[in-house]
Amino acid sequence: MRHSRPMPSTTIPRVGLVLLGLLSLGWGFNWPIMKVVITEIPRWIFRGDSILLASLGLFAIALISGQSLKVPKGRWRQLLAMAGCNIVGWNMFAIYGVSLLPSGRAAILGYTMPIWSALLSVWLLDEPLTRRRLIGLALGMGGMALLIGAEFEQLRSAPIGVMLMLCAAIFWAGGLVIYKRDPLPMPISSLTAWQALLGGIPIALSGHALESVDWGQVSFWPMFGFWYNVFIGLLFCYWAWNKLVQMVPAAVSSLGALIVPVVGVFSGMLFLDEVPRWQDFAALVLVLTAIGTTLLPTRRAV
Repeated sequence: MRHSRPMPSTTIPRVGLVLLGLLSLGWGFNWPIMKVVITEIPRWIFRGDSILLASLGLFAIALISGQSLKVPKGRWRQLLAMAGCNIVGWNMFAIYGVSLLPSGRAAILGYTMPIWSALLSVWLLDEPLTRRRLIGLALGMGGMALLIGAEFEQLRSAPIGVMLMLCAAIFWAGGLVIYKRDPLPMPISSLTAWQALLGGIPIALSGHALESVDWGQVSFWPMFGFWYNVFIGLLFCYWAWNKLVQMVPAAVSSLGALIVPVVGVFSGMLFLDEVPRWQDFAALVLVLTAIGTTLLPTRRAV
């Protein structure tokens, strides 16, 4: 029998806003950085090794903080499902998708995740799809549609890349809803570390079995990007994302993270010499409006 849930808050606490800002920059800049890394480091080895190294850092943080690493009894299946979605599914589909598409456009497609998480949340979490959430979702996805439309011909020429990024988005949404349906009673660092370890092991083993790399021949910027992924893109941002997910409903955290693809688009312009167009600026306005719609506190009746 499903228990009734209290009406979730539609706002993000102040600490959540700070985490959201840092997360948006960390993940947003990572899209063009990943394209630089995979010019010299094979994709599976890149993701597997960086994820495993990040997991070791997260375990160290948990131990130094005095957090328990114990997985609650009977919750291994859920933890494995979250690792399969958030780590294996998202990372592997996304790294192949970004290799076939412009980095900013790949970010946009990956962040169709709010559509899938909002729909799954209504179905599995009994979270209401309120009018404000619908407006925020419509505005945010409208901004993405502008950017996708601007690259329509290019996207049509790379249907495999498009499908890979959409699959990545669906896996990410699934991992979010698996957690929100029955939150694991674990400290954030421990929870994130276990997901990274369980998901990183099969990726790393497969990568080193199928690919090879001479680390001594990797130039500065791809190597810089590799370590950026370890410490910022994975260790910090995965921790921050899981912390944010704990604090607010799935649909709210998903909509709030819509700023990431905008950062991805503009950082791609900055680092990869892409030329900005009116669609990029219009999308930025729409996405920021969507986030404002989501975050502004609800006015209470007196």
